[in-house]
Amino acid sequence: MSYSIRYSPDNRLLIGDLVCTCGSHHNTPAQDIYVGSGIVENVSSYIAKRGYGRSCVLVADNVTWELAGRHVSELLTKGGYSVTECVITRDAPMEPDETAVGEVLLSLKPDTAFIVSVGSGSITDVVRVNAKRANLPQVCIGTAPSMDGYTSSICPLTFRGVKIHREGKCPEIIICDIDIMKTAPMAMVCSGVGDVLGKYIAIADWKIGHIINDEVYCDVCGEIVMDAVNKLLDNLEEIRSRSARGIQLLTEALLLSGMTIMIIGHTRAVASVEHNVAHYWEMMQLLHHKRPPMHGASVGVATLMVLPVFKAFAGQDVTKIDPEAARASRLERPERIKWMYRAFEKTAAEAIMAENEGDFLSWEEQKRRMDRAISRFDEIKAVIDELPEPSRIESAMRFLGCQMTPADCGVDEALCNLSMRCAKDYRTRYTLFKLISECGLEDHYLSAYPIS
Repeated sequence: MSYSIRYSPDNRLLIGDLVCTCGSHHNTPAQDIYVGSGIVENVSSYIAKRGYGRSCVLVADNVTWELAGRHVSELLTKGGYSVTECVITRDAPMEPDETAVGEVLLSLKPDTAFIVSVGSGSITDVVRVNAKRANLPQVCIGTAPSMDGYTSSICPLTFRGVKIHREGKCPEIIICDIDIMKTAPMAMVCSGVGDVLGKYIAIADWKIGHIINDEVYCDVCGEIVMDAVNKLLDNLEEIRSRSARGIQLLTEALLLSGMTIMIIGHTRAVASVEHNVAHYWEMMQLLHHKRPPMHGASVGVATLMVLPVFKAFAGQDVTKIDPEAARASRLERPERIKWMYRAFEKTAAEAIMAENEGDFLSWEEQKRRMDRAISRFDEIKAVIDELPEPSRIESAMRFLGCQMTPADCGVDEALCNLSMRCAKDYRTRYTLFKLISECGLEDHYLSAYPIS
């Protein structure tokens, strides 16, 4: 189990020499990912190396246009490219919804050879899904170290107020100019840190899924992610000062985490129940016409909330798990549908249930999972014991000035409590929270989050 990371002379980040025994197919990322100071000036030459055509659509919002979009458009025009500018203008931060996706789609022309995104998460995602649908290359100009999605192929979008995930394309060229990235507000830096810290939970849940459901766990992806997270925690002072080195370390952590999606073909290494909580907050705030919190900030706060539950479960006396009590408390299909309507409201609930039929478990499957958890509890405990203490994560976030509570994210107590109860229901992906519920222990471990 090993991998290597290095930079080429032209600032291209290279990951390779992947050695893993998990048995899964591993892709060596073929994207051109450039990280360094002042490198946006090379955008035309980077694109020329790929041999794309000469006509492109450049997508930015009204903030990133002023930050970098206008300059990139000028550089491309000077480099001999024909640029159609699509500046998505909003009074509030742009949401990656069907309207934004449509604006990009309608900007494409018959001769468009590639699309350029200038922004962070939302802009990247609305371009990514269009690049996939139109089968066009994407060039991504990052503007903030706020999330790990630059190297992802999965698009978190909002459709009719519901948070959905759609397949996109990982950009073929990603340019993260540290001189641009370090100008991002500290809130966006903290968002990136929160997104990285959530990987502790994602990796733990993936290992638990391996124990309970025989999911294939990829050691090399796990190692890449954990190395990135630990390097971040070891350099908090540099990140807080927004030095070039600190922002480059954070940017690398986000890029490397996202690259595991390309390597293994799914998001298991980077997102689990902590992301479910964050997506729930974002989705429900939008449904009720409230401003959603920044994604990475929500992930960081959710990590602070779910980590103590993991630690508490490591002390569980498995001999006291009562299968009959668990069976008595389980929700049969009609009851579960009613619960989903209550937790997610009708439109979102129906969309989630349609995409996650596997969550309607038979009793036989639930009992099998419970029996596996009891018989292999020592392995589950060992996974949890590898997690850092909550105080270490809390200290790091406080040191950086991150949002620390749901209230800081604009989430009230009722929504917070409900999110902890329904995070397990957002997708079929296995989590410790599913295990706790399937063992009939939800009220015990989530008693701090009562719902009426």
